[in-house]
Amino acid sequence: MNLVQTVVGVLAAGAVLAGVPAGTAAAGTPANAVAAADPVAVMPLGDSITQGGSIGGYRLDLGAKLRADGRSIDFVGSLADGPATMPDRNHEGHPGWTIAQIDANIAGWLNTYRPRTILLHIGTNDMYGSDPAGAPRRLSALVDRITAQVPNADLFVATIIPIRFADQTVRTFNAAIAPDIRAKAAAGKRVHLVDMYPAVAISDLPDGIHPDAAGYSKMAATWYTALQAVPGSIGGDPQPPAGDGACTATSRVVGTWNGGYQGEVTVGNSGAAALTGWTVRFTLPGGQTITQIWGGTATGTGSVTVKNVSYNGTVGVGAATTFGFLVAGPGAPGPATATCSSP
Repeated sequence: MNLVQTVVGVLAAGAVLAGVPAGTAAAGTPANAVAAADPVAVMPLGDSITQGGSIGGYRLDLGAKLRADGRSIDFVGSLADGPATMPDRNHEGHPGWTIAQIDANIAGWLNTYRPRTILLHIGTNDMYGSDPAGAPRRLSALVDRITAQVPNADLFVATIIPIRFADQTVRTFNAAIAPDIRAKAAAGKRVHLVDMYPAVAISDLPDGIHPDAAGYSKMAATWYTALQAVPGSIGGDPQPPAGDGACTATSRVVGTWNGGYQGEVTVGNSGAAALTGWTVRFTLPGGQTITQIWGGTATGTGSVTVKNVSYNGTVGVGAATTFGFLVAGPGAPGPATATCSSP
């Protein structure tokens, strides 16, 4: 299983969570296909970074966080990528595409899928094109087009993540778009700036452009925090997470292959106060060992203890975070149960 995306094009992830009237289509289906009870339609929008290769990019962890939070959401778009076990694979992340290419197609996608919320991360491919200096102007025009067509949608616009060989160009682009997006918000448009650049380190980019699983997990956490801060963007009040005690842990197997698998644990907070740090414990079958982990720090072999890292230790009431890991060894995949405690 290839956990590192090597798609040549770059993703600019944009997700707009737009207001969806009753009778809106389910994710990945045309707007005239009416669901009995419509979830919130969220469109991940951008390039190959949004597409996320075989691991599903940030969409994998973000969807898990939202579901663990009791949110009824539906990723929408004309494309579907990620592991076969991924519950919701739809998106509009087009590898290699620039801002102008997204702009040329956005009207049709908005008409078809009617997103309530849009997550937009776009501009990476513009950074090594013929006119990177004009990219902020092109992004501004794209944002104006989206907000004019779906004025009741919440549009989250991210600064783009680093590029190893073009970092200063990226910084210049991000510095230009930030005040423009803030000005649009001040003028009454439902746009929200998400500072994605500092969330992902260059060390999280194996090819210098695309994140690895740990980098995508950091992107998911940043999107999740931004969505939580905007009432209505991911629906109404969530149902409390299942489980006993304030800190809950739910494990699942994301994918398997000969001699190993990828696992994930969702840490939830069903208590009345925020968690300020968490510890998860589980036991692996004999002969299995963790070879890689992201979103946590692991100790032990058979009996494994995972503690939070700096960016995901605080878990709000009714919220959740996730960590993932790779395991090598024989036997059935996945820990049977996981327990969670918080200081």
